[in-house]
Parts: sequence; structure tokens; C-alpha cells
Amino acid sequence: MTTSTPTLSADLCLKCNICTAACPVAAVTELFPGPKAVGPQAQRFRHPRLPSPDLSVSWCSGCGTCTRVCPHGVAIAEINIQAKARLAEEHAPPLRDHVISRPEWLGFAGSLAAPIANPLLRLGAARWALEKTLGIDRHAPMPPFARRTLRSRRRQRVVKAVPADPTNVVAYYHGCSTNYYEPDLGDKAIAVLERLGCRVVLPPQRCCGLPMQSNGFFDAARRQAATNIRLLVPYARAGIPIVGTSTSCTLALKHDYRVILGVEGEEAEIVARGTFDIFEFIAGRLEGALDAFDFAPVEATALYHPPCQLKSHFMGTPALRVLRRIPGLSITLSQSECCGIAGTYGLKHEKFAVAQAVGAGLFRQTAQLDPEFVLSDSETCRWWLEQHTRHKVIHPIELLARSMRLA
Repeated sequence: MTTSTPTLSADLCLKCNICTAACPVAAVTELFPGPKAVGPQAQRFRHPRLPSPDLSVSWCSGCGTCTRVCPHGVAIAEINIQAKARLAEEHAPPLRDHVISRPEWLGFAGSLAAPIANPLLRLGAARWALEKTLGIDRHAPMPPFARRTLRSRRRQRVVKAVPADPTNVVAYYHGCSTNYYEPDLGDKAIAVLERLGCRVVLPPQRCCGLPMQSNGFFDAARRQAATNIRLLVPYARAGIPIVGTSTSCTLALKHDYRVILGVEGEEAEIVARGTFDIFEFIAGRLEGALDAFDFAPVEATALYHPPCQLKSHFMGTPALRVLRRIPGLSITLSQSECCGIAGTYGLKHEKFAVAQAVGAGLFRQTAQLDPEFVLSDSETCRWWLEQHTRHKVIHPIELLARSMRLA
């Protein structure tokens, strides 16, 4: 995982073009000349007092593939994300970008108005109006709001301070998506962790800020980062692991705050070291409990798509290692680098067709395999894949819960 300053790493670029060859966006549209061209190659022209020289960087989806494949350690994706923030400063972003970058606000308001909001968002006329007024594509996935959030359903687990006895305690960072859209996923994650011997608490937390970062609102994203670090550092200091089911949220806590947003200090480092994706934690810390568990068979075929953000953790596929313990389950690994949605990227009307083209190979693989379900660790990937493949798409923890007789 990259920890150096992205702009300084640009000097390591040898123009080998491996990043461009691997880029899923450059492969499907000429609007994006490739991560090398708009990243380290253009970086030399980006003086703080000069205008940014390239608008084409806005077509970068931020999937991180370029950074992962670079043989010389250039933080290409991070350079491009910072360049997109420059564009947001110099060219006022549309209202649409402000709206979709604040899922915490949307989730809070939508959950309160769920009986009205959910049917309304299913109407074609309402989606057409959103496309014409805000530029949110009428075909983009919009999951229903939960009528009761995870925190309201699990009030007895909500804590304001570190428990007096931190033994076996896990602080669950559920993020916006689980709290406001998928509380059932949170219930199952809590059940799995507790069956494996943990005590789960819900610490105070805010949106990770990744949607703000992705849309170029760095100041707002840094405020979110500072708040989360302040709220979570007491748990990390006490040796309580911070565990999340949204792999994009955990990547923000572990990597983006420091490397992309430039948040410095000991507390940011402590939170980063104390944060784990849920299967990273289960495979690494609870292996003994797994060995002792009698998993129920699941006679099914599944396609597993590790999201881009998961790959950027550089920890392999711990979910695959755990799920292969389930008798009767046949798992096929996705052959695609990216599903296309890239967080909020695929919601935008002007980028929707590009996002579909990026995901076309994965859609075809799903159709050919025709699995009972598709697995993915990212909420936006699940919503995007379910819409485009018409298959049931779930978080891997839900399948583990089923085999553990917790579903």
C-alpha cells in the first residue's frame, strides 16, 4: 500500500505505459488518454499557481488499477485524484456532485421519509426529472432507504466511550451504506463476529468522506477525516480493532486520509494501523475460531468479484480463503478488474455508458456462469451488478452467516 507523497512519486515514472494498458477506462473510451498521460506525465505542469492543463483527468474513475500495476511504485491513481480536486477548485462542480458526495445526509433524510421516498424513486418520471435537473442517470442504481437504521435497531450496542474492559471487543465501522441502506448486512456481520468470540460495539462515527474526496471536495473530506480520527482513535489506542464491512470505507481510514488527503499526525497513523476489513480481520485474527467451527454445507455456485478498493488494500482475497471452508460451495473468481461503477462515477449521466462498458466483461461472465448469487465486498458494486446482471448480489459475510446458521 502506498504511503509516500503521490506527487513526489511521479519522478519514478519511466513511461512504460503498463498503467495505460491495464486501465479499464482507457480501454473503452478515447475521452481518457490513460493514467500515465494525465498523471505523472502531466504532473510536471501542475504548478500551484498555474491552471491545471488537462480536463481529461475528470474521466479517471479512481479505481486504483494504475497504482497497483505500476512496477516502479508511482502513486498514479492518487496523483490523478489530487488533480481532479484541482479541477473542482478551478471549475465549479455541478450541484449533482455536491448531492451524491454526501451519502450521510441523503441516508438520514431518506430513512426518515422512506415510505414516500422509496416508491417515488421507483417512478420513471422521477428518475427522468433527476437526470434532466441534476445529471444523475435515470438508469443508475438507487437502493431503497431502510426505514430503521442499523444504529436504531442496535441501540444497546451503541457506545459513546471505550468499554471499561476492552477484551475481545470489536468496534464496528458500519459506514453510511450499512446504516441507512443495508442494516440487515450489519446484523449479520455482528452475528458472525460474536459467534466467533467477539463483543461488538458501535462507536461514534461519521461518513468516511470518500465520496467527497472522489468528487474533488477535499476540504470537506478532510473535515470528515479529522472527525473520524478523533472519534475512533480512543478505540485504536485501547487495542480495540476497528472493523468494517465496506471495503471502500476501511481503505479511506487505512490509506486515503494520509496519502491522498494529506492528513498527518500520530492519531491518523494509529487509526490506520487499527483498521481492518472484516474478512481481513476474520482470516487474520480469528483463524482458530474458524478451525473449530462446523460449517453447514451450501450447495451453490457463486461468482466472487473483489472490488477495486479491496485490491488496493494489497491483502489478497481473505474472503475467498474463508468461504472456501464452506462444504458444497463452488466459487469462481471474477476475471474483470473493475465492475464500472467506481463509487459515484457510474451515477453521472455523462459517464454512465463508460461505466457500463467497463463492466461489460463481468456482466458477460455472470451470464455465462449463471451462479446462484454473486459476491462483492463493496456496496456500490453490489447495487450496480445486481441491476446489470439480474442476479442476487450479496456481501460475502452474508454467505458466511448462512453457513454458520445465523441467516
